[in-house]
Amino acid sequence: MNKGERDCAIRRLFFLDHELYGEMMMNEKNSQEILMTQEGLDKLKQRLEYLKTVKRYEVAERIKVAREYGDLSENSEYDEAKSEQGFIEGEISELEQQTKKVRVIKEEDIGLDSISVGNIVCYKDLSNDLEMEYKIVGSAEADLKNKHLSSESPIGKALLGAKVGETVRVKVPSGEKQLQVIGISR
Repeated sequence: MNKGERDCAIRRLFFLDHELYGEMMMNEKNSQEILMTQEGLDKLKQRLEYLKTVKRYEVAERIKVAREYGDLSENSEYDEAKSEQGFIEGEISELEQQTKKVRVIKEEDIGLDSISVGNIVCYKDLSNDLEMEYKIVGSAEADLKNKHLSSESPIGKALLGAKVGETVRVKVPSGEKQLQVIGISR
């Protein structure tokens, strides 16, 4: 098998894995609503619009150019562009399904007496006295870089329903942590 054939086989396997993963995720997402803040829904719609209006046409242009190179059976640029087209169409389909399942959490519905999705939570890890602050969000908009913690993560689940001053225990891969809730806001 030459390098071109090997690369093509790897792309096809990756595409199949991605397709199966996407199908598995779609089945999981189809069975439940997706909790999301308005900000998260806006970002989701923005990504969907970008894929439909910009990315889809960029890839179509790459396919068109690659076709002009001639024999498609040995055209790696064509194979790559078609593969990317499949990924983009899969993501578009997934995002469209997600938007149908979204239940937006309204700002006025977010209480301050106990932690729920949409709250900003300040807590102290009692094992190292580190204070952390995260916004609790639905799993679809979790992003630790931006301090958005999934309500379905072990820490997110443990914090849900807790009140200021309470200490919760959470099992994490490194053992068990005790987290004391310091503050709840919106």
